[in-house]
Amino acid sequence: MNNAAASPGRITTVVFVLIPNFSLIAFGSAIEPLRMANRISGSTLYRWTIVSADGKPVRASNGLEANVEGSILDLASAAIDINRPDYVFVCSGLEVEKFQHANFSGWLSRLHQKGVTVGGLCTGAWLLAKAGLLEDRRCAIHWENLPAFAERFPDADIHADLFEVDDNIYTCAGGTAALDMMLQIIGLQHDEDMVSKVCELCLVDRVRSAQDRQRLPLRARIGIYNSKLLHLIELMERNISIPMTLEEISTEANLSRRHVERLFRQNLGRSPARYYLELRLERARYLLLQSDMPIVDVAIACGFVSASHFSKCYRSLFGRSPQSDRRNAALTASA
Repeated sequence: MNNAAASPGRITTVVFVLIPNFSLIAFGSAIEPLRMANRISGSTLYRWTIVSADGKPVRASNGLEANVEGSILDLASAAIDINRPDYVFVCSGLEVEKFQHANFSGWLSRLHQKGVTVGGLCTGAWLLAKAGLLEDRRCAIHWENLPAFAERFPDADIHADLFEVDDNIYTCAGGTAALDMMLQIIGLQHDEDMVSKVCELCLVDRVRSAQDRQRLPLRARIGIYNSKLLHLIELMERNISIPMTLEEISTEANLSRRHVERLFRQNLGRSPARYYLELRLERARYLLLQSDMPIVDVAIACGFVSASHFSKCYRSLFGRSPQSDRRNAALTASA
């Protein structure tokens, strides 16, 4: 297990695998704490290598291009001067579901079998799951990709947490959550004083725990503080694929139907049925833009009985069909 404290004088080796359209903020938040730990200690505690699947430079989602030191095959054949790494982190971002490489899943699986700790940054959990490493394991992924991930990999134990550690597999939601995950690793290998000093350099006032939530609490996201209404919305968010009836929602919340109707109209300016429909369509849009699921499967996953009814509702809310929305998003990403 690589989570144990590092032996005195031992250098921990880390490999970062950059995937096209990777998240630069997640990558920077993961690598910078290691650099700072080296600086604070006055010695090399961590050494890292940056590779891509094919050894070519990789463009981040913001358009910046990162040079790499080789390919995953170079690493496997020891063409790169590094012994078996302690950690391998896959850093991806937008359109991770479109990434294709014949040897990638097998390479990741073999690393794990050899006892190397593997991890995913931002949407990296998608590629770990594709390699068969997340079955029945707790994992985290960016909240935008969570609905599509849950549909594509139902055997993974997915959570909307900042990061998850299950045995020797690390996954994090990306963004600055990568910083929190790396600080945990540094704390386990060294001490809390080192973590505090890294936080001071980063101007971070606290280390968030793994189970801190990715998104703002519901009351902050929608600007509503009525506890009864929040409970009703939470019921809706938990029941997207098989929508509850208004009677079921009212009964579950121990409120009358009239009271439920009044809460939604007074606070949100729409009926509960309309709000529920918009929730389901927003979830559908995430699935359309963050996965390659067939449109009919997206419709079913969001509680629509037919693709035609789904398309009609989708066009009414977003002003375009599901097909054109997906096509436009693909054209924008490739531009």
